[in-house]
Amino acid sequence: MPRQALVVSLLALPRLTKRLIAMMVDASLCVLTVWLSYCFRLNEWVVFEGVRWLPVIVSLSLALPIFIVTGLYRAIFRYVGLSAFIAVLKAVAIYGLAFMTVFTAISVPGVPRTIGIMQPLLLLTAVGLSRLGIRYWLGDAYRRNLSKHTLTKVLIYGAGPAGRQLAGALSSSAKLKAVGYLDDDPRLKGGIMGGLPIYDPADLPVLAATSGIRDVLLALPSVSRQRRNEILDEMRKARVTVRTLPDLTALAQGHVTVSDIRELEIEDLLGRNAIGPHQALLEKKSRGKVVMVTGAGGSIGSELCRQILKSGPSHLILVEHSEFALYTIDAELTKLAEAYELADVLVLPILCSVRDGHRMTQIMRSWRPHTVYHAAAYKHVPLVEHNPAEGVRNNIMGTLETALAARECGVSDFVLISTDKAVRPTNVMGASKRIAEMVLQALSAEQLAGRPRTNFCMVRFGNVLGSSGSVVPLFRQQIRDGGPITLTHAEVTRYFMTIPEAAQLVIQAGAMAEGVDVFLLDMGDPVRIADLARRMVELSGLTVRDEDHPDGDIELAITGLRPGEKLYEELLIGNNPEPTEHPRIIKAKEDFLPWPELSKRLKLLDAALDRNDMVTVRAVLAELVSGYTPAAIINDYALSEYQADAPRQFDTRRIVA
Repeated sequence: MPRQALVVSLLALPRLTKRLIAMMVDASLCVLTVWLSYCFRLNEWVVFEGVRWLPVIVSLSLALPIFIVTGLYRAIFRYVGLSAFIAVLKAVAIYGLAFMTVFTAISVPGVPRTIGIMQPLLLLTAVGLSRLGIRYWLGDAYRRNLSKHTLTKVLIYGAGPAGRQLAGALSSSAKLKAVGYLDDDPRLKGGIMGGLPIYDPADLPVLAATSGIRDVLLALPSVSRQRRNEILDEMRKARVTVRTLPDLTALAQGHVTVSDIRELEIEDLLGRNAIGPHQALLEKKSRGKVVMVTGAGGSIGSELCRQILKSGPSHLILVEHSEFALYTIDAELTKLAEAYELADVLVLPILCSVRDGHRMTQIMRSWRPHTVYHAAAYKHVPLVEHNPAEGVRNNIMGTLETALAARECGVSDFVLISTDKAVRPTNVMGASKRIAEMVLQALSAEQLAGRPRTNFCMVRFGNVLGSSGSVVPLFRQQIRDGGPITLTHAEVTRYFMTIPEAAQLVIQAGAMAEGVDVFLLDMGDPVRIADLARRMVELSGLTVRDEDHPDGDIELAITGLRPGEKLYEELLIGNNPEPTEHPRIIKAKEDFLPWPELSKRLKLLDAALDRNDMVTVRAVLAELVSGYTPAAIINDYALSEYQADAPRQFDTRRIVA
């Protein structure tokens, strides 16, 4: 019988039978140690005869009763530890005293006295080693057998090469156990591969209900996002947790391992495929050139830095006002440069606020950047709504100072990272970003003769997944906490894009700029946030608690729209988009104020900020941004009047040129 089968059989025996086997083993050890004692004493192989049987009989008569009384057979041998060995020592000591009294102290003719000393010592060694061997033999086998019954049962969706590699990796996993495949290929359904059955995906709800399957691992690295989205929709009602493997690019350099399994990311639900970047556009403004990124430690800024570094610039200047964020991205880029073997790229971390025009001019005059990507901004809508002065200073004045420094120092290209919230804004953040766009538009039209022309452009897009303030990590944490998931409104929709894809498109759009261009990124279809939350819950193996399902796991709680928040976002103000050479980037021409007029308003805005006159600040924003109407109440937390019962009023007639 194979060793594993023997172990399983022994573990399955009744408790009484196991104790009887242990007594038989100890009896055998008593006989064996008496025989060895004779052999050692007489220095020859001994055959039991006559009086030589007496020590055997005495040993069995003493040992077994003593071992029973002292509780040696009540211990579970596979769990024996120090206390069990102390019990063995005590039991054998009592036995040894009795045995030595008979054969050493009293003595029996024909039996050497040394037998009374040697045999108890040999028996102690034999019994101790037997317990130790049983612990390691049966104990490890028992734990392995137990773990197999407690492993999480999983199905692998995809019986292709990645699925087969994953099944092989799971064979030695201490947490997951593959029990089959799911595959929609009719040629594979009902078959067996590597000892695992292949099921129809339509059978998943039944399998989950009857076989205790709680996890499905997607091993479909080459499938399109649209097809992946269809598969996920099919599995949502099966109450299983869905996890996935990286895409083909991540798997190309090695074999699939259990550590490759990751939590399902919401970019898997976007329902469209990312289009590969045009390498020539990615490198056009950066390879071998000096590139500056402001807000280099932020979500978009840091990803821009990663993408630009791959292109091999001569210098990469990181401008960031947060010391920790700057330290983090600098350390990461240093490691990436080593990994990409880009020792010639000089990464320069510079602590600086973009609102410091003199400092920005000094930096650009010293390093002469060819391209500036301006990603520095306050973008969290509620926070900016409650801290409007800082939002306006950073988003508008910071852009103005940086753009003026770029024009003064002859920067070739200046790319502003804008937002869909700048279109018909209902909040301070969106209004400030629209004015930042207008600053670049006006400066581009007001290029001074005799100076190198700076191409000012802006790239406008919606939410990026995983950025600071994104709903995705918030929802994921709320699901881990057992809910509820908080929604501001049941009908809120947003555009979503992954951070790497957005950064690549920004770089490519900037490479196509020829003047005062407003580039819009194709974000696909807008996503209803309530649907997003529901998908996240259901793909975590849980259910949504609502009127139709009062016993569900996670509740969706409506908290109400926050100050300045919109139900829907847009990307285009006018109706005149133009295609570009990239299918995911379109271009628009939008109205703006000429620089002489705009500069007067900006000076007025700056003066109002200096005296903390939020009434005037709000009025200037309303005047400059078409369609923007500030909230009736000034929501600035810094003002003592914030909690006043009466709404603060303002009069736009106070604004003078």
